[in-house]
Amino acid sequence: QVQLVESGGGLVQAGGSLRLSCAVSGSISSIDAMGWYRQAPGKERELVATITRGGSTNYADSVKGRFTISRDNAKNTVYLQMNSLKPEDTAVYVCNANKWGWPQRLHYWGPGTQVTVSS
Repeated sequence: QVQLVESGGGLVQAGGSLRLSCAVSGSISSIDAMGWYRQAPGKERELVATITRGGSTNYADSVKGRFTISRDNAKNTVYLQMNSLKPEDTAVYVCNANKWGWPQRLHYWGPGTQVTVSS
């Protein structure tokens, strides 16, 4: 089993920055991709950013140039640096880890951390 715990959320003014962390524990040896998703009230969960074990990254268009995802494999931790925050970034941010599975990839989720951006 894999456990994920997020930290670093909070309240920030528009234009400010926050750094989210996600600590991963458990059976992590086969985890190859990790990422951040977010869900705002009344909206579906959406992908924010992903990163592979090798460091390849992918971002939602809405956060490109403002958010940076990174990972420390030695610490089993993934980070999301969020700059130039906007009120529309307000959401619960959820950490994801996934690995190969059959017939589909296996996904693990953290409980989430609230990010609120005031205007």
